[in-house]
Amino acid sequence: MTTHPAHPAARSIRTTPEGLMWEPSERWVRGRKGDITVVDSRHPVLVWEPHLPVPQYAFPHDDVRTDLLRPAQNPPTGKHTGSRIFYDLDADGEVRANAAWTFPADDLAGHIAFEWFLRADTGLDHWYEEEEEIFIHPRDPHKRVDALPSSRHVQVEIDGQVVADTHAPVLLFETSLPTRYYFPREDVRLDLFQATDHSTGCPYKGTAEYWSWRGEGDVPPDVVWSYPDPLPAVATIRGRVAFYNEVVDITLDGERLDRPKTPFSGMLRKASRTRNRP
Repeated sequence: MTTHPAHPAARSIRTTPEGLMWEPSERWVRGRKGDITVVDSRHPVLVWEPHLPVPQYAFPHDDVRTDLLRPAQNPPTGKHTGSRIFYDLDADGEVRANAAWTFPADDLAGHIAFEWFLRADTGLDHWYEEEEEIFIHPRDPHKRVDALPSSRHVQVEIDGQVVADTHAPVLLFETSLPTRYYFPREDVRLDLFQATDHSTGCPYKGTAEYWSWRGEGDVPPDVVWSYPDPLPAVATIRGRVAFYNEVVDITLDGERLDRPKTPFSGMLRKASRTRNRP
């Protein structure tokens, strides 16, 4: 009789002497370069490096088209925790340097990790969990993103001017980040903002478009965003508008909220200085 290991949720995350954390995943994961499936695994492993807040996938050798991998010509030693073995990917008539690597930990021996497609010269083109395409990085199973319609009264001010006011927000709760308030467009003074060509991708929400403040003041660019076509799990924020709590004043049910300190705070301060540079 075939036996199966305990469900991953019943096990604690494992650690290695190098400081890596990892746990098995039960998701079916595929990665493609063009029309070529390079990775097809029902036994991937999620790995967290000490300096990265998001996980990566590593795959058993047997689940990888290793015939498409070549020893890297210029391995970037030091890029990944303790890793010294890197591979170039030769597929579909194109070579992508350092597209894959192995972690040094004994626990992860026999596994290969891949860069994700963030630039045209590295990683794979498309990744899928089950039948859904995923972007930017693997989704963390220990992180939640909940988008809840509400009747709370939310106002946003910039430099003392009310720029958004609603009794019908969607509150987005995301692990380790402040609550984001998504406004119906009709409740936002978008005429006070200028659309930009900036965009970002999120594996939990999709691709966002941005606006910048037209007025004066110490306001960073791209302070307002919206997801025109969000992922199904957060479909309620479709077309709604949100603001960086870190740099605007938000009043919730009559109570002025403190501006939070987040990983975005430093980025926004730097962007603001660049915007206001003479």
